[in-house]
This record gives sequence, C-alpha cells and structure tokens, in this order.
Amino acid sequence: MPEQALSDVKVLDLTWYITGPYCTKQLADYGADVIKVERLPGGDPARRMGPFYKDEPHPEKSGLFLHLNTNKRGITLNLKSEAGKKIFKELVKWADILVESFTPRVMPSLGLDYEILEKINPRLLMASISNFGQWGPYRDFKLSELVLYGMGGPMYMQGLVEREPVKLGGSVIQFQTGNRAVVAIMTTLRGCRRRGDGEHLDISLYEFQMGMLDRKIMGLVGYQYTGDINPRLSTRSSGYAAGIFPCEDGYFSMGGGGRVMYPRLCRMLGRPELINDPRYSADESLYDPAIVDEFNAMFFYPWLEGRTKNQAWADAQAAGIYSAPINTPGDLFTDPNLEERNYFVEIDHPMTGKLKYPGAPIRMTKTPWQVRRPAPLLGEHNEEVYGMLGYTKDDLVKLREMAVI
Repeated sequence: MPEQALSDVKVLDLTWYITGPYCTKQLADYGADVIKVERLPGGDPARRMGPFYKDEPHPEKSGLFLHLNTNKRGITLNLKSEAGKKIFKELVKWADILVESFTPRVMPSLGLDYEILEKINPRLLMASISNFGQWGPYRDFKLSELVLYGMGGPMYMQGLVEREPVKLGGSVIQFQTGNRAVVAIMTTLRGCRRRGDGEHLDISLYEFQMGMLDRKIMGLVGYQYTGDINPRLSTRSSGYAAGIFPCEDGYFSMGGGGRVMYPRLCRMLGRPELINDPRYSADESLYDPAIVDEFNAMFFYPWLEGRTKNQAWADAQAAGIYSAPINTPGDLFTDPNLEERNYFVEIDHPMTGKLKYPGAPIRMTKTPWQVRRPAPLLGEHNEEVYGMLGYTKDDLVKLREMAVI
C-alpha cells in the first residue's frame, strides 16, 4: 500500500460512543496507527448500539461500531488496575497523540491527567473531548444529543410554528464535533512538532456546537442588532412549491419560491401565462400562505401526480430550480454519481463477511484514504500490541487471569 498522509502518526484512542471514535477513525483512515483501548468486560458501549448486521444484536455486529473503528488496532486494558496503568504509561511513551472522551474527573482520578503523562512523554498531544469542557460550572453535567441541540444549537427556531421546537434526527452534532476535533488535533500537532513539545486540547461539545453556524447564524446576528428572536416559520412562508412533497415513489425536495424562481417554476409546470398573472406574481402574493396553498393545490400538486421523485428532479433541474430526491439508504447504494466515483468500499469483517461501507470523504491523489483493516474484534490485537512492548504470551495469560487485559 502507498504511504498515507498520516503514516508517521501514532494515536492512543481512549474514546467511546460516537464523537471521539469518529475523530480517531478519520486519523486512522488517512494512515495514522491508531490503537483503540477498550475497557473490560464489554468494550466500547457503541458495540451494543444498533443497527446490527442481520438484526442480530452482538458486540461484533454493530453497524455503528464497525463504521467508526475501521483501520484501528484494538486492545483491552483495565485502567483501574495498577498493572493496567503501568502498561498504559508504556503506551504513552509510544504515542504522538492521546484522545480521550471520559468525563473530566476520570483521567485525574486514575492518576493519568496531562500533567503526569506529559512527564512521561513531553511531546504528547492529549485531546480531551467532554460535554462542557474540563472546567466551568457545567463541567460534570450529563448530556445527550437532544439536550446539546437545545442548549447550543438552533433548536429554538426549528419546527412548526404552532408546535414545540424540534431537533435534527440522529446524532448530527456528535459527528460534527468529531469532524472538527480532527481539525483541532491536526492543527495542534503541527505546532507541537514545530516547537518540539506537547499540548493539552480541551474540546467541548457544547462550545463546538455554539461555534457552528449551521441554521443559526442569521438568528444570532439579528439578535445582536435588534434584540429580536427569529420566529419559527411555516413551510408555506418559503413560497410556492418550496419544501418536501410526495411523489409516486417517495418524496421530493424543491425550492421553487421567490421572485427569481417563480418564472422558472411556471415554465416547468407548463403554465407560462402565470408568470404575469397578478394574483400569483405580485410580490405580496409570493409568500402569502393562503395564496401559496392555492397555487400548490391548483398547479403544483397536479403536476407531481404520476411523477417519480427522479422524474420530478430531472424536470426541476432542467428548469434551473433547486431540487433533489429524498433518497432512502437503498437509493444511495445505486446512486449513479456515487457508483461512478467508487464511493462505497467493500470491507471483509470476520463476523459479518463483506459489506459496503461509506468511503473517502476527501479525495487525495498522492496520499490516499485507504482501508487497511476492518474494525477490531474486542481485544483482537492484544498479543500484537503488548508484544510490541515486550510482553510474552505467558505474561498475557497472567494479565488475563488478573483481569488487567
């Protein structure tokens, strides 16, 4: 395999669930040697999160875990034992980067805080990912995606006018934070290598989300200037044929509202005479909810009848209107653009066999993204990694008996 961008980077991964593992996955996918350290007895809790291969709950068949941990080596280690701490400190000497996602009290309580580890490896870059940061009044608070989106996101302005605020589905913020943590780590690593020292990164999910401009920049700027809070808007406030609509085989998204799009929309519908119709073309009509409902009912919904989402998309694209089909997971696996660009990659895992996984998020010509190994089985690389430190097979037997590994 050709050398990768991060082939000279060594990472100790003490993260679990989503944010930290997604961060370290990206380091591993671009060549870093990432050793994932899992606790006993069950390992990363993400192993128990679905969806599972063939809907069979199993710690080695979690789709989330398999995706987030490709290209990593995996070991088990009991950091609460004295022997485990000793071994971990030996691994710290080996590492360039340590990423951990415990609550702020955990590493100090184990005697493994940055001040101690820095003495073992003065060039260590330690990244601590936590809910609210390593210090402050919220430091020890628990957090979920829903709570985080409500506190630091644009949730107040999301949802139907007459209903409570709603969040985006899934774990968007955790993945976003994992993405930005990679940027922070690589930026800091460059500085550490230039200076010849280490550094401790304090990464807060709350503050990362506060810094994200997604869906809230206009509200924040507006509040600073006027003191007004943007209201939640009705989907009809976006104008004619703007939103998500049912088609013959699913759903279709289109942004047909506004002065610029209106003439294009009329031509697409085969009704060019509406372009100058004063009832619909007047500025005050374009966003009037009652007239929007009337226009959609009389002209747009009849046009959608019998059309598949791809047919509607093709017509809208030809008319120059922002649009897209609402794809299902199955649609993505047959998407012609993703197929031609060979986006999905096949990975062979001992418990699931060959499956398709999401591929490279960024294409690099000389130091490419690669799949070197599937996500590790629990403790799969114990012998290999501990052998690197000089431990024999007999030593490993004793360590297992002592519940250290």
